[in-house]
Amino acid sequence: MEVVPKELRNLRACLMCSLVKTLDQFEMDGCDNCEDYLQLKGNRDNVYDCTSTSFDGLIALTSPEDSWVGKWQRINRYHKGCYAISVTGRLPNQVIRDLKSRGIVYRSRDTSMRS
Repeated sequence: MEVVPKELRNLRACLMCSLVKTLDQFEMDGCDNCEDYLQLKGNRDNVYDCTSTSFDGLIALTSPEDSWVGKWQRINRYHKGCYAISVTGRLPNQVIRDLKSRGIVYRSRDTSMRS
């Protein structure tokens, strides 16, 4: 699977879907779920802006449609891969506005502020 991180260094999680890859994988291939919106492929600045190095937990999702954990994390409609349970950070305001103009609701994956 090309989505699985190739190493444990330089891991980042997508702030929109929580997919975990290395910095180089995001820059080389983009985000398998959000590329149409975030345009990470070939754009290191967008990778830095739309992903985070600060995340908790890791879920390996191999059968998204059959996974109760995938449903619980709201990732059961995403591609197979490794996902963070919680991602610290927020997408830039401009990206959130662009998503809203396309009719897409952004739900932060950051649970660090929740009680």
